[in-house]
Amino acid sequence: MAAPMELSCWGGDWGLPSLHPESLTVMAYAKFSGAPLTVNTISNSWRAPKGDVPVLISEDIVISQPAKILNFLRKQKYNADYELSAKQGADTLAYIALLEEKLLPALLHTFWVEAENYCSVTKPWFASRIPFPLSLYLPGKMSREALNRILLTRGGPPPYSLTEVEAQIYRDAKECLNLLSKRLGTSQFFFGHTPTTLDAFVFGFLAPIYKVCFPRVQLQDHLKQLPNLCRFCDDILTCYFRLTVSGHSPAGQDTADANLQKLTQLVNKESNLIEKMDDNLRKSPQHPPRKLTTLKLAAGGEESSPLNRLSP
Repeated sequence: MAAPMELSCWGGDWGLPSLHPESLTVMAYAKFSGAPLTVNTISNSWRAPKGDVPVLISEDIVISQPAKILNFLRKQKYNADYELSAKQGADTLAYIALLEEKLLPALLHTFWVEAENYCSVTKPWFASRIPFPLSLYLPGKMSREALNRILLTRGGPPPYSLTEVEAQIYRDAKECLNLLSKRLGTSQFFFGHTPTTLDAFVFGFLAPIYKVCFPRVQLQDHLKQLPNLCRFCDDILTCYFRLTVSGHSPAGQDTADANLQKLTQLVNKESNLIEKMDDNLRKSPQHPPRKLTTLKLAAGGEESSPLNRLSP
């Protein structure tokens, strides 16, 4: 029997299981490969055993960083790339490098550096999910780390101004989105009808850009002009996370299961009550046995509950 595996990560909102790109990548790969992960959302990354998010824990093994976590899952026989050729494997590595070099800086800038987005969305969202007094400090620390990471990814001599940096990273990001859209084409996934590691990484990077409601949305606007990439994100949310484009569970299996469970509980309670009443009647000498009227359950009275969102 395989050892239990737990994934610690940031929670989600806006119809996403997590707002954190690297957490989304690991969660998507686990869904694609069938890895039985137990997901634990955390309030701040300092609660994670290594301080990084996401973190996978299996018995006494603690692993951080998406690439290392995915390698560990493959060693446990949860391999979403089993059918890929050597060339497709090489293409996967090349596109992941492209995402990290060209798209990640603009993603980080959108969330953590763009002042209006940070002040009105990112900082309040994370601060509301971090206990006081860390809520006063940790978002700012994460913003500074994001800016440092952006500058590190640029490499070479820096441009003359921050405005030039911003212009360049968004040009690179839009070019990257165009290349991804062209590579995906009309296919369901990047290598056909089965999702792989590349699909997990692309989804992890694109879904936050696509779904989070920011006041400054130049990268989101460009993404929404590429309908095949938007369809790609929606399909994964619907098929693998059972979320509709609005972020709720479809009126399908989840709702049916919840209603059936509630109905079963009510039926069991009614059956126990009837059995007790029947026993009492049989034990009473002055009353002959009587046929009890079966209680009818109003199935329509139960409300469908929406799928619980991951919250940090």
